[in-house]
Amino acid sequence: MTAAHAKRASERTLTVLDFDAPNTKHRVAELVCRIFAKRGIERAVGDDDDLSESGLSSLELVNLMLAVESEFDLTIPERDMRPANFRSIGRIEALVASLIGQSEPVGG
Repeated sequence: MTAAHAKRASERTLTVLDFDAPNTKHRVAELVCRIFAKRGIERAVGDDDDLSESGLSSLELVNLMLAVESEFDLTIPERDMRPANFRSIGRIEALVASLIGQSEPVGG
């Protein structure tokens, strides 16, 4: 590989086709794991597991909402700040996807 090729490779941005790039579900799962780790909860949580039944308190739910906003650089509308939208990793992923989809320009 030439120096020019190496420079271009190191400067490339991640795209949807980069399988090593963390996806939304992975990023949400990491946020949940961090919150659980702060309480010393060490357990695997599946995509559809109820987070409150897994040990997430109401205060931690609020912290998770704030962490999601920060992680994905978005604002969750008040109408979407419902426990049902944060019940599982899968539901949070769907919420983030819908909010990111709304922020895309119309007509490309």
